[in-house]
Amino acid sequence: MELGFHIPVFDIEGGTAAIAGELARVGAAAEESGATWLSFMDHYFQIEPTGFPAEANMLEGYTTLGYLAAHTSKIDLSLLVSGVTYRHPGLLAKIVTTLDVLSGGRAVLGLGAAWYEREHHGLGVPYPPLAERFERLEETLRICAQMWDPENNGPFEGKHYRLAETLCSPQPIRRPRVLIGGGGEKKTLRLVARYGDACNLFATSPADVEHKLGVLRRHCDEVGRDYDEIRKTITPNNPRPTPDKRDEFVRGMADYAKLGVHAVMVTPITRTPAAWIEEMAPAVPQLAELG
Repeated sequence: MELGFHIPVFDIEGGTAAIAGELARVGAAAEESGATWLSFMDHYFQIEPTGFPAEANMLEGYTTLGYLAAHTSKIDLSLLVSGVTYRHPGLLAKIVTTLDVLSGGRAVLGLGAAWYEREHHGLGVPYPPLAERFERLEETLRICAQMWDPENNGPFEGKHYRLAETLCSPQPIRRPRVLIGGGGEKKTLRLVARYGDACNLFATSPADVEHKLGVLRRHCDEVGRDYDEIRKTITPNNPRPTPDKRDEFVRGMADYAKLGVHAVMVTPITRTPAAWIEEMAPAVPQLAELG
């Protein structure tokens, strides 16, 4: 099992002027640890589950990843996850392509249906009903796949999006893997089976994740997809892992490893995330021993 770091807090010790330096240290610490993944949230406002108010600091996600691309050399870079409503699909594909080219082939597209209504209304971004957001999510997945097909620069005609040309030049160095976030059994996991290279589930319990993976397997069977091709990742937030309970956390991941989970993403809710990552780093080889 691999370890990834997901950074949701930008209220950094030392204030706004200290953010850039701290994030550079985050990149260095994550790579030094041997972790394989570094991600940020994609939000306009901070979200309450972090324990910080909406008014707390929140950086634009892909600008932040571009900065980290210049301060890292090995680790995969992603947002966990982009809301489908935040950017037009053609622009999103170009942004992720740019990240991939400038990082040397390390971009991953994390995508979900979006949920934070306040930030949409706050900045005047349309927030359609849930059913429509899922329709847009599926069309966006199809558009990105077409944008990353060098043999197909033709039009895309969907219900919500119409592109006259899906020209994307340069093409990514490595076609970005697509991670779809969420555990919805009727829609989200069906989209994972049809379009995803990876999924991300909340690790509420091994039994719950086992059930979700069973649903995913059935969706794969229905569409003729090889279930084993899909990378399974989890985010454990109940309880949230902390360095002082690192060994307990690793023991708790053993049951998930048995289910075939490939990676676990941990989230430092702290004003000094680089130090948190350094303290958590010994979990990397411990998790690797789980398989």
